[in-house]
Amino acid sequence: MHKRKKIVVKIGSSLLAHSENLTLRYAFMNGLMSDFAQLQKDGYDIILTSSGSVALGLNMVGKRPDEAGILDKQAAAACGQPLLMNAYRQIASEHNMDVAQILVTAEDMEVRRRFLNIKNTMTRLFESGILPVINENDSIATHDLRVGDNDRLSAKVAQMVEADLLIILTSVDGLYDRDPSEADAEFIHEVEDVSSHLESTTGISELGSGGMLTKMQAANMAQHAGVETLIANGIIERPVSSLLNNERRHTRCLVTGKTASPLQIWLGNRLQVAGTLVIPNAVATSVAAGECGIGRQDVLSIQGSFTKGDVLHVYDEDGREVARGLTNFSSEEVMLMARHIDMAVEEVIGYKTRSDIIGSENVLVLADNHLQIDAPDQDQKMVIPV
Repeated sequence: MHKRKKIVVKIGSSLLAHSENLTLRYAFMNGLMSDFAQLQKDGYDIILTSSGSVALGLNMVGKRPDEAGILDKQAAAACGQPLLMNAYRQIASEHNMDVAQILVTAEDMEVRRRFLNIKNTMTRLFESGILPVINENDSIATHDLRVGDNDRLSAKVAQMVEADLLIILTSVDGLYDRDPSEADAEFIHEVEDVSSHLESTTGISELGSGGMLTKMQAANMAQHAGVETLIANGIIERPVSSLLNNERRHTRCLVTGKTASPLQIWLGNRLQVAGTLVIPNAVATSVAAGECGIGRQDVLSIQGSFTKGDVLHVYDEDGREVARGLTNFSSEEVMLMARHIDMAVEEVIGYKTRSDIIGSENVLVLADNHLQIDAPDQDQKMVIPV
């Protein structure tokens, strides 16, 4: 029996909703579901990462996209999500398909236990031939706790299910070297190093929360999970199968280098920063070489309020992000242990442990082409006195 291939498909608000009256594009949704139905018969398991709930609900709360605040958008999401799922359910049923809704928050994707629970749910849905439709739970997400865009969420989902392919459907044919409205803009068919194209990806759509920048960030996350990404126009007949058959223009973001283990992939691809550590350059060199973890004596400063099991971003003294790793202690415990290295650990935190702050087995050293996150400003850090 052949293994079924897994595809994650992301569609944005601009494809789902008319920009003027903020109503659903039923013709697009029907074409998409028809394509999905045939692909399921052809041996594909598909996950749909779908935006659209906020855009569809804005009419009900009496706001336009350019004037809606966070509370307006939360209320709009609560109004729009049932409309969106009802449309998916009705259209899918016309093609003899069943759909399921999964709403997530950034924390669901960052906490390892929740991450695995969502993966298990989707695996069970696949076994029953049901199409999962996943979206951020915008009705409860605040600015600080949001994933922020469904492009990167789709990459996390692709990582989660170990997908064969991530397809991001948008309102343009793919990536250009500059704004595609410029006459001399050149189309880019293939990308190896995502970071070299970030300067040409500014701007966001009227309805969505992301633009080509977040699509490139998503592609980079997928690359390091061993997943190729295709970026293409969605307003076309057979929007997915035509890409699989290489029938139309698109941008392909290649997988480069050796794919890490599932745990390392999860460590490396973050949607949010739980906290940071700054360590001496000499220690950073040893960590990058895989020679050691990070002990309490190595911590120069910390930032953020984190708990045991969170993933921390590790920087050297020059502000370069060198690694990400799973912390064995909370931010309060790290601060206390680093400030009192002359005292036994059990005297400082109240229990015995031989653990490093981050053990060497739970460190991912960032590759050169891994998009890094800038170090926080100095005034955001808790500096450990010498």
